[in-house]
Amino acid sequence: MSGQPVAKPGRKPGGGMAIDVKGLTKRFGKKVAVNAVDIAVPEGQVWGFLGPNGSGKTTTIRMLCGLLHADAGEGTCLGYDLRKEADAIKRETGYMTQKFSFWEDLTIRENLEFVARVYGLSGVRRLVDETLEKLGLTARQNQLAGELSGGWKQRMALAACTLHGPKLLLLDEPTAGVDPKARRDFWDEIHKLADGGITVLVSTHYMDEAERCDKIVFISSGVIVARGTVAEIVKASGLITYTVEGEGARQLADRLRGQRGIEFVSFFGALLHVSGYDRALLESALAPYRSDGKLIITETVSSLEDVFIQLQQQAGA
Repeated sequence: MSGQPVAKPGRKPGGGMAIDVKGLTKRFGKKVAVNAVDIAVPEGQVWGFLGPNGSGKTTTIRMLCGLLHADAGEGTCLGYDLRKEADAIKRETGYMTQKFSFWEDLTIRENLEFVARVYGLSGVRRLVDETLEKLGLTARQNQLAGELSGGWKQRMALAACTLHGPKLLLLDEPTAGVDPKARRDFWDEIHKLADGGITVLVSTHYMDEAERCDKIVFISSGVIVARGTVAEIVKASGLITYTVEGEGARQLADRLRGQRGIEFVSFFGALLHVSGYDRALLESALAPYRSDGKLIITETVSSLEDVFIQLQQQAGA
């Protein structure tokens, strides 16, 4: 069929799970980069993969798409055995790397046509035309890739990753260094793809992006330390947060840090967030400042970023 890979093997039933792996482990010498990771992502969902630099996100993604061999663990991607059928997984997966990895001295169209031929797709010109139109690249198709802004480069990379009609997209920090509007537009495209049945696993450092995902997996030092919806992760953390706002709020940060019951103090815009796990101790630490008429102290629902910071501290990241 036009637009499909040549001699593509029949897809095996996945039991409703696009990714279903257990005990995934990767070592580089004595360093354990990923340690017994379990991930089960239902078909058609968008999952966020959170974690600090060096936490194992990229290594995990590369094992899932068959580019790295796992030292231990088992499971399936798209119904194919992770360890035995890596080539089949590669054919049905789109992988977008952190760094722009296409040819900057070729135009957008030339890049996409080259990728289409690498995949052995038929009807290349028509397929590229459709992809350019779908991702809003038609007007820029003759522009050199090296002349594109970060946002347009990422859009072109997404086009290249979806040319072959993948069932799974693995996106590694796809919007790093991209301006806010381009990030929002990019995420709109991701959700359109998910609405069409594609499963997406995307690593990100941006909390607003994580909140756009159906579920989140937080990994630190190669180990998954939290997973679930945003609401589930925040609730499970047990974190209690107070906001302090008003004149002089910023000066309170150093006074509050290190006090009994206070796990961390951080700024969110004009607000000071004070978090811990014992409400009585938090109230006691904040009590001396409640009489200051210039300050407003309020208990609030902990944000995902509050929890993210605390998980990093607990993991020593």
